[in-house]
Amino acid sequence: MKAAVNSRYGGPEVVSIQNIPKPAPKDEEVLIRTYATTVNSADWRIRSLTVPTGFKFLVRLAFGINVPRNQVLGTELSGIIEAVGSKVGKFKPGDAVFADCGTSFGAHAEYKTMPEDSAIALKPVNLTFEQAAALSFGGTTALSFFTKAGGIRQGDCVLVNGASGTTGLAFVQLARHFGATVTGVSSAGNHTLLRQTGAHHVIDYQAEDFTKNGQSYDFIIDTAGTAPWKRAKSSLTKTGALLAVLGPVSDMLKAAIVSRKNGRKLIVGTTSTTGSDLRMIARLALSGAFTPVLDCVLPVADIRAAHERVDSGRKTGSVVMRFEQSRPAAHDPEPFQTMELANVVQHR
Repeated sequence: MKAAVNSRYGGPEVVSIQNIPKPAPKDEEVLIRTYATTVNSADWRIRSLTVPTGFKFLVRLAFGINVPRNQVLGTELSGIIEAVGSKVGKFKPGDAVFADCGTSFGAHAEYKTMPEDSAIALKPVNLTFEQAAALSFGGTTALSFFTKAGGIRQGDCVLVNGASGTTGLAFVQLARHFGATVTGVSSAGNHTLLRQTGAHHVIDYQAEDFTKNGQSYDFIIDTAGTAPWKRAKSSLTKTGALLAVLGPVSDMLKAAIVSRKNGRKLIVGTTSTTGSDLRMIARLALSGAFTPVLDCVLPVADIRAAHERVDSGRKTGSVVMRFEQSRPAAHDPEPFQTMELANVVQHR
């Protein structure tokens, strides 16, 4: 089978399409034929070792000291279940699904085996495979952080820093859905998109420092890594919370102390995704409350271009890769036309 393989750490040039053995499902596993997958910030960070200060050694310990331990990246996918193990009861061949592979990665391949009790769910019927592939990374992160913070309430004031990325756009949509007043921080060129996806107010980070505008927020969500506790705390209400999706080690180390010392909270940490999480995201997608925003859709042969797009820091939403193979039209309401490389360059 075809897979995007990176045998060493580095830039997009280290990734190439290779043929590797097709896996076979064990008794409690399903075999998914991948129709679409994404290249996201997790892939970029692990491939390039571009991580917040203090994390590089920890990442090498977890994923390979000198070379990547798992050489096929990709955390999320959508496709059709092709085969199931002898003890599988939740899924059957032909089911259209989407899945989150988490830190095991492996989604950048034509086939992926996963335990049936892992993060797999039926694809929402109103989404294409390309959209479904982009459901989990941002959506489950947003839900997880809101849960860690004690939940979001009607009327809360929420600011999303780095609002035009995959995770930022998920926070914007879900905060709006739960009744919050949402402010999105991004470059001015993305303000129309933010308003279309639910932001009530927008701030151009190049023209205005949100920490100096006199406004207070119940939640400040930092997906860009540019609003650490020291900078953002004065813009929180007395019981507000900074959700540091991306932040320095120093914030992670002092989070518990900060949250005990005063009413404000600093919420940090990683998230793990379950099948239940994906089913919740699927329900939100079916209701129209959450729709992934796609930056571009590329054929898997353009894997390096996909990584370059993510590396650029200028994407809006998800970069999706499509495996060119036959797919049942009944599962896909509005098939996307594959974007050629020239279109991606133009899109930038």
